[in-house]
Amino acid sequence: MWREEDNKLTRSLTFKDFKQALSFMNTVGEVAEELNHHPWWSNVYNKVEIELTTHDAGNTVTEKDLELAQRIDEIYDRMMAEE
Repeated sequence: MWREEDNKLTRSLTFKDFKQALSFMNTVGEVAEELNHHPWWSNVYNKVEIELTTHDAGNTVTEKDLELAQRIDEIYDRMMAEE
């Protein structure tokens, strides 16, 4: 679940292994490029931490963040269903 705190949407995701986490990040990267809205994220083994905020709007949560969050959820849900 996404949480809104400190003018950011945040979410932590867990995958079966590093390879699946990396595949997720590559897929999200394509969508982020398409939307021209790029997340801050980190990855350690099978965990991905994501923060979304809109720098052009004074580092607040905007529709751009909500749209990317929805797309990220769709990608994650699809990957988990394929297991």
